[in-house]
Amino acid sequence: MAAILYRNQGELCVGWTNGVTRYQWVVLFVAWLGWVFDAMDATIYAIVLHPALQELLHTGAANGEVTAERIGWYGGLVFSIFLIGWAIGGIGFGLAADYFGRTKTLIATILMYAIFTGLAAFAQEWWHLAIARFLTALGVGGEWAAGAAIVAETWPEEKRARAAGILQSAWAFGFFLAAGCNLLLKDSEWRVLFLVGILPACVALLVRRWVKEPERWVQAHELEGRSARATLLHLGELFEPALRRDTLVGSTLAFVAVFGVWGATNWAPTLIRALPDLQGQDPAVLSEKVSYAIMALNVGALFGYLGFGPLAERFGRLPVFGLMCLGSLILLPATYVVPHSYAEVLVLLPVLGFFNNGIFSGFPIYLPELYPTRLRATGSGFCFNAGRVLASAAPFLTGWLVTVFGSFNSAASAIALIYLLGLAILPFATETNGRPLPE
Repeated sequence: MAAILYRNQGELCVGWTNGVTRYQWVVLFVAWLGWVFDAMDATIYAIVLHPALQELLHTGAANGEVTAERIGWYGGLVFSIFLIGWAIGGIGFGLAADYFGRTKTLIATILMYAIFTGLAAFAQEWWHLAIARFLTALGVGGEWAAGAAIVAETWPEEKRARAAGILQSAWAFGFFLAAGCNLLLKDSEWRVLFLVGILPACVALLVRRWVKEPERWVQAHELEGRSARATLLHLGELFEPALRRDTLVGSTLAFVAVFGVWGATNWAPTLIRALPDLQGQDPAVLSEKVSYAIMALNVGALFGYLGFGPLAERFGRLPVFGLMCLGSLILLPATYVVPHSYAEVLVLLPVLGFFNNGIFSGFPIYLPELYPTRLRATGSGFCFNAGRVLASAAPFLTGWLVTVFGSFNSAASAIALIYLLGLAILPFATETNGRPLPE
């Protein structure tokens, strides 16, 4: 981070954090921690996809054989179901956060994704796993909408972009945590990793104890009154002339980012397992190499998450979105098609992570800046998640492309073309750099 460190009255301070209160840090930390475990629970399935489906599909397979094509097909289907749940949860709990409050919604969503991640450990059929992942996704999507709104409304205007970047960096730490758990439990069966996903429920206790409703929301809520009808009309207001273009552009940008990540990057564990020089490896050794690859991807992602805020402050929100789209367009095929060894992939994964994952830091910065307080969680949640309904086709499409191209590498690389849409939509977007949050 480009902050200038200096000594002030014997204490080490970070220049850009001057004026930030202890409570504001507490809010950011709790929301960040919820998003860390959110990411961990979302990532667990990508890590165990291959062994889990190999076991769950084994019974129904002819001659007991489960092919890569079958794993790709059903793996993509479960990914798609997960994204649909994420979209529904993000929009529904976004409405709930504007109506019932940010903190209550945060608690409910954290409990939801933790409990249902744990219940996935008891799946006996592939569709049992799909149902558990759908219910997990409802909480995952809702947690982002509430968390992004509460941080945006609590932190000072001029420091909001960097706070949002720190919040989004939690996704990388969640990946690290999932990969670390996989390393520690590499000799255990896949069900144990899902059971670990129950732990985030503890974060809900921290939210209840430490975090109160933002004053902005309290005042807006009192002015509007607790009208269920008014709240339900919020969705319609997103498409009124004053907000329609911002809603469509924001939703499209989020769609592009989600399509790229879930159509390609989140297949990284499966792609690693398919590398020629790793064939025939002991399952425990292979699991270890997958964990290191995920960590490499997220080293770059972490720099992308933390770098988006300072870059957006200096150059504007839209140029940085464009940089991330262009980098992803180039790096996806460069990472998955060009290399032929595990070592080459490890070198390229951090660069891919910077662009492909780093773009997500733009959304908790940009989307809350488009909407007034009474619509903020609804608008942010809708934009970030509405595109997931369409983007839910991405992993399913990747699974189908595996059967067409014969490899995960070529299928995932073809998904990179979606970033052309991201570049094409940016000229229609509103630049919000330097503007205060709308009241």
